[in-house]
Amino acid sequence: MVAMQTLVIYDISEDKKREKLRRYFLNCGLKRVQYSGLFGNINANDRLLILNEAQQYISCETDSIYVVPLCDRCMRLCKIVTNSGIDEIKETNVDYVE
Repeated sequence: MVAMQTLVIYDISEDKKREKLRRYFLNCGLKRVQYSGLFGNINANDRLLILNEAQQYISCETDSIYVVPLCDRCMRLCKIVTNSGIDEIKETNVDYVE
């Protein structure tokens, strides 16, 4: 199965669930790029597993999880805006949060 760069963004209201979900995503090989945003190379099967597993962390109607696969063309079109200006997304210029 072909892996694709995947952006995951989540908004979970309960602190304990949010922390468990973050650890789950990190264990899946995703890396944090924002407080509630992760990025990584994930195949279609693993994305489906993530979607199914993530459902248990939704506890109210305002909670949400976005799993967005990005094709090569989409990755070339994506931009990062920082204090250094606007740049294309490349593995070398993605700052991961520890």
